Amino acid sequence: MNFLKRVTAVVVCFMISPLAGLCAPQGGTQRAGQIDALIPAATRNAQTAKAKDEVDWNDLLKTAHNGRVRAGLTDGSILSVGSDSELRVVQHDAASQQTSLELDYGKVRNQVTNITKSGGKYELKTPNAVIGVIGTDFVTLYRNNKTTVWCLKGHVKVTPLGKVASNSGTQSSTDNTVTLAEGQMVVITSVIPSAGFQATSTPPAEAQNLQLATDVPDGNLPPPGDTRYATPTHAARTLLVGGAISVGLALGLGLGTRGGHTVETGTQGCKPSPAVVCPGP
Repeated sequence: MNFLKRVTAVVVCFMISPLAGLCAPQGGTQRAGQIDALIPAATRNAQTAKAKDEVDWNDLLKTAHNGRVRAGLTDGSILSVGSDSELRVVQHDAASQQTSLELDYGKVRNQVTNITKSGGKYELKTPNAVIGVIGTDFVTLYRNNKTTVWCLKGHVKVTPLGKVASNSGTQSSTDNTVTLAEGQMVVITSVIPSAGFQATSTPPAEAQNLQLATDVPDGNLPPPGDTRYATPTHAARTLLVGGAISVGLALGLGLGTRGGHTVETGTQGCKPSPAVVCPGP
C-alpha cells in the first residue's frame, strides 16, 4: 500500500509540474532589456553596472550623484535615469505590452513606443502619483515628497495620489486625473505648504532642465552642455598644454621680454636674432 501511494504521488507530481510552471508568476529572471550606456557611478541590484548588462524583471537601477544610466527595453522603449535616482523595473512584457516601473526617488525620462494591444499598459509609479501612457515621451522627477511630470511629446495621463500643487494640463472633474499634452507639466505633492500653493503658468527652470539632466550619450561621455561632467574641449586642452609648455620653457630656460622682444636671461648658448635679444655682459 505504501508503495502504491509513493508511485501515485510521483505520477501526480509529474502531471501537475508543467501546469505549476505555467501558472507560476514570472520573476526577476525574465528579461526586460539591457543597459545601453551609462555614466559611472551606477549599480544594478547593488552591483556595479556596465554597458550591455541585462535588465530583468524586478531589477533595481540606482545612480550616484555623478552617475546616469540609459536602458533599452525589449519593445523599443528607452529609460534614461538621471543622477541621484532609484528606479525599479517591476515588469516589462513586450508581447502583451505590460510595463510597470517604480521611481523611488530621482528623475527618469521615458521614451515609450506606441501601445497597440488591447489591455496593454505602460505605467510609472512614484510615492504620490501614477503616470500612464499609450505612447509618448515624458520626464518624471520625484524629490522632497513632490512629483513633477513634464510631457515632451504625445500625451500623458497622471493620477494624483497627493495634492495637485500646480498644473498646466487638463484635470478631470470626475476622477481627478490630469492629462498633459506636449510642453505641459503637473506637480503633485504630499505636503501642503503653510502659505498654500502659488499659481504658475509655465514650468519652472528645474522642469525645463529635466531632459538635459537625464541625457546619457553613447560612449559613456557627458552630454553636451552638462557642466557637472564637463571635460576640456580639444581647443581648451591645446591651450592648457601650450600654456604648460610655455611655463615650463620659461622656468627652464629663464625667458623674459625687453622692448617687445624675447630676452634670454641666461648668457650661455644665447643666439641673437631679430626676435631674441641676448643680454649684455
